Amino acid sequence: MDEIPMWGLFVFSAVIGIGIGWFFSRFNLPYIWLHKIDADSKRHGGELVAEVLKSHGVRYIFTLPGGHISPILVAAEKLGIRIIDTRHEVAAVFAADAVARLSGTVGVAAVTAGPGLTNTITAVKNAQMAESPILVIGGAAASLLKGRGALQDIDQISLFKPICKACYSVTSVRDIIPTMLLALQLSQSGTPGPVFIEFPIDVLYPFTMVAKEVGAKSQGKTVVQKVVNWYLGNYLDNLFAGAWEPRDTKPLRVSIPFAKPEQVTQCVEIVSKAKKPLILLGSQSTLPPTPVEDLRRALESMGIPCYLGGMSRGLLGQKSSIQMRQKRREALKEADVVILAGAVCDFRLSYGRTLPRKAKIIAVNRNKDQLYKNSDIFWKPAVGVVGDVATFMRDLAAGLSGTYKCDPDWIATLRERENAKENVNFKMGEEIPEEHLNPVKVLQEVEEALPPNSLLVADGGDFVATAAYTVRPREPLTWLDPGAFGTLGVGGGFALGAKLSRPDSEVWIIYGDGSLGYSLIEFDTYARHKTPVIAVVGNDAGWTQIAREQVPMFGSSVACDLAHCDYDKAVEGLGARGISIGRGDNIVEKLRKAQEIHRQEGKSVLINVLIGKTKFREGSISV
Repeated sequence: MDEIPMWGLFVFSAVIGIGIGWFFSRFNLPYIWLHKIDADSKRHGGELVAEVLKSHGVRYIFTLPGGHISPILVAAEKLGIRIIDTRHEVAAVFAADAVARLSGTVGVAAVTAGPGLTNTITAVKNAQMAESPILVIGGAAASLLKGRGALQDIDQISLFKPICKACYSVTSVRDIIPTMLLALQLSQSGTPGPVFIEFPIDVLYPFTMVAKEVGAKSQGKTVVQKVVNWYLGNYLDNLFAGAWEPRDTKPLRVSIPFAKPEQVTQCVEIVSKAKKPLILLGSQSTLPPTPVEDLRRALESMGIPCYLGGMSRGLLGQKSSIQMRQKRREALKEADVVILAGAVCDFRLSYGRTLPRKAKIIAVNRNKDQLYKNSDIFWKPAVGVVGDVATFMRDLAAGLSGTYKCDPDWIATLRERENAKENVNFKMGEEIPEEHLNPVKVLQEVEEALPPNSLLVADGGDFVATAAYTVRPREPLTWLDPGAFGTLGVGGGFALGAKLSRPDSEVWIIYGDGSLGYSLIEFDTYARHKTPVIAVVGNDAGWTQIAREQVPMFGSSVACDLAHCDYDKAVEGLGARGISIGRGDNIVEKLRKAQEIHRQEGKSVLINVLIGKTKFREGSISV
């Protein structure tokens, strides 16, 4: 039998379609009868989204509102999920990121279509590189109208595919729950990261409203009208068929890789013979399921010197006999075993060039690509473990229990170098700049003022880099910085998410005056949502981290110059209190005043500190 030509199939389909359309029009049959759709139902897809989020323990949705997503926000509020609206979409995603890091659950941001979503791209990419499990919910034009010039209609999936673990577009109401379940599971599985779901506007609103907008009718005068009506009716049919059938919203099981027992045994043998071991911890070490307190106990039981980075800062408390902060490069040169516990050989470790050639390297990471990054050029792992970092460290400590104790002379050597460098830093804090205040001295006083329940958010360049060597987080999960992407502007959103996650903590933002410009407006958000924070701004009237190399290299400070703005006055108009500190002021008294206002009035406080130039960061490079 000859194959039917394509044009024949087309004609056949058209005839069948016209016939069905004529049949429904001839007998005046409503299309919705096919699937027993309740055309009068007031229910909408936003309710299903909210139900899934509620069942997953989501407490906050960060947003900037838009008509595309209104059903989600209204339904979530009715279920007791708190809706926090920011002044910029990027801050909403940064806040969701902070919640994810501090709570161990998924952070959620919902924004409207088009520019609402494009405004989030930097924060989503930052979350991807920081390995934060977040769910980004975006509105979208109705599926029927995509590509036809609808309001804010762009190809959002193509934009987000490179920066998300997965992207989904929901095209029927019945698919909302299974898609949400899968997205929330995937965001936390393996290497955590962002997942994006777009909801076309017609899957979120009630049937009657969608039907009205679509313009579907049961009758038509001409054949063409009958076919169009039939097509639109079937479109509605498919959109709402099975929409309200009961579905389980219970969370799906998260998949996490763990080290094999034989790998742990091999590493126990390597470490047990080490004389000068080091542990470098990265942010991944703080991920669930192993609690950070269990990881802390494991590290303390081994007694191996540790360098902490990213979210692991504060893991060992303010003062620990095994935590080292200074002279890491020198320590690495002498180490005979190095454990990269979530630390990655990217620019932060000079792509692996700082690792000693003769040492045995144990690398542990959930992400295989990150685990072996640059191992083809500058370094080689003796053991590479694709698995959860904290669980591996706990198992390693258990394997070494009672059989290994780190050489006290090695720890004493590192501690001696540590103290010597700290003394140098202290003396640098006593130097008096030509104008304004010494930033090292300011941060030393901040360090003394911080209470045990403080939580630090780092957002800046030169001033924040100085703080990293000066200010000590008090407890695990009390330090938030952007991570490997080095993003400026995280402060406003991070602090918002931090204060909501830890309402009893004194949340401090350490700002550079350049980075403050990204999120100064969020002080209005803090006031409206009663989430007061304290901000310290190192105001040196410039992008100093860039100028530090640009000026001596090229002889120009072009684009690096700012002004000594009265940021303390600016926040007064946003519902916060401002304090200025300059030469001649008592730094300690001003810091205490800020804490008193924060505590007694429940208001955010911005401390605008005029700082001068020092040699503390001389020779640093910003790329």
